[in-house]
Amino acid sequence: MWGIVPAAGTGSRIQPLAFSKELLPVGIRLDGSTERPCAVGEYLVERMIRGGAEKICFVIAPGKSDIVEYFGTGYGTASFAYVVQPQPVGLCDAIFRASALVHPDEMVTVGLPDTIWFPETALAELPDALSFLLFPVRHPELFDAVVLSANGLVREIQVKREGPDSDWIWGAFKMPGHVLHALHQLWLTRGRRDEYVGSLINAYIAEGGEAVGVKAGQAYVDVGTLHGYRAAINLLGESGTGEADRFAGARVTLGWPDTRAGRAGGR
Repeated sequence: MWGIVPAAGTGSRIQPLAFSKELLPVGIRLDGSTERPCAVGEYLVERMIRGGAEKICFVIAPGKSDIVEYFGTGYGTASFAYVVQPQPVGLCDAIFRASALVHPDEMVTVGLPDTIWFPETALAELPDALSFLLFPVRHPELFDAVVLSANGLVREIQVKREGPDSDWIWGAFKMPGHVLHALHQLWLTRGRRDEYVGSLINAYIAEGGEAVGVKAGQAYVDVGTLHGYRAAINLLGESGTGEADRFAGARVTLGWPDTRAGRAGGR
């Protein structure tokens, strides 16, 4: 399985930084018996590996070579590849930059590298279909709210809409490679106008495609703002050993106006 990590965004909501926002230190990790800072992007990588990813592709902007220097050729049991997004023109463009690496028969998972969420093993709950890992939040209007039908199929993704019809948002998703290629072709057919995943998925569903929503997420934090950074520190402090069952029923997320800023490139 491939993991695609769109990391080409400028991180404008949390600047100035002297490094890519995906390398923002959040918490600590053990390197053998030695403690060291943990970059926020490592949390997603670890969760992808727990979900079955063996290969991970970071999609980066031309000036983000520090991500390559930090992660190198691999992490844990996963091998790494890097693809460049020349211009920050949206999440869909960033994801599809990696599509040439993916065989139609391979599985793909996609996540956002400036988020931390629990449980750590939640990606394993997604079926081998176009499926979205959902998290309950207090302010879904700041994210992409996912409206489900009674049978768990995605009816609509409401992208940063005031008064959405659901308080569940997507935090990661999974699909077979052939679905990734079908979405890429649809995006091209639509003139590459879809910046966000949600609008493209809505078009895919309108043409007869199906997507599943899985309410397996328990806590979700976007670390792309100072408020989110503080929330992530608190969340990790509460997690202790990182046991997912400590977050049963939790609703940890952002809800501040500054999170409404546009997310160029990877976000």
